[in-house]
Amino acid sequence: MLVRDRMTANPITVTPHTPVFESLKIMRDKNIRRLPVLKDGKLVGIVTELDLLKVSPSPATSLSVYELNYLLAKTTIKEAMSSKLVTVTGDTPIEEAAILMREHKIGGLPVVDEGKLVGIITETDVFDAFVDLLGVRRGGERIVVRAEDRAGTISELTTYLAEQGINILSLVVVHKDSGGHIVLRVTGQGSDNLANTLRAKGYEV
Repeated sequence: MLVRDRMTANPITVTPHTPVFESLKIMRDKNIRRLPVLKDGKLVGIVTELDLLKVSPSPATSLSVYELNYLLAKTTIKEAMSSKLVTVTGDTPIEEAAILMREHKIGGLPVVDEGKLVGIITETDVFDAFVDLLGVRRGGERIVVRAEDRAGTISELTTYLAEQGINILSLVVVHKDSGGHIVLRVTGQGSDNLANTLRAKGYEV
């Protein structure tokens, strides 16, 4: 699965000169938490809702409404945005995007192809991809089978399931030091009793 399969294409953007209050309104109206910043069509930064709140006057301030509005109108994205960008391309595998987010402790990545901003991918997009990979939304029975760390383990299990008329909706291997687990979501006649069938076959379920 690639970033282009999960990103939001043509994201809403702002410029360095966009007022902070206008950007906050965009985020709240569109229910988003970050905005790429473009200058003359080129990506120059990214700003999050938290960044904007940091440069906004505190609710406990003694300033008048007039003074508050003046400050908000004068404060622009340039004063809040991060220009240290971490980006991906549309062809970046989604797991690599997830690793970048984790390593840099950020919740979203601009997607740039040939120097042009084409999308944005967020931690929510990655979570949704993970849920779909596990086949949760497709229903079926969830089975977890202990797997030996050797060649042919998965092939033997899937061949046996096919012989039993079991359809595999998703299959994920979770590795551990002493082997791992195969997490399956399955349907088909007998899938509701599959755990007992596998135990009878010698599998640890």
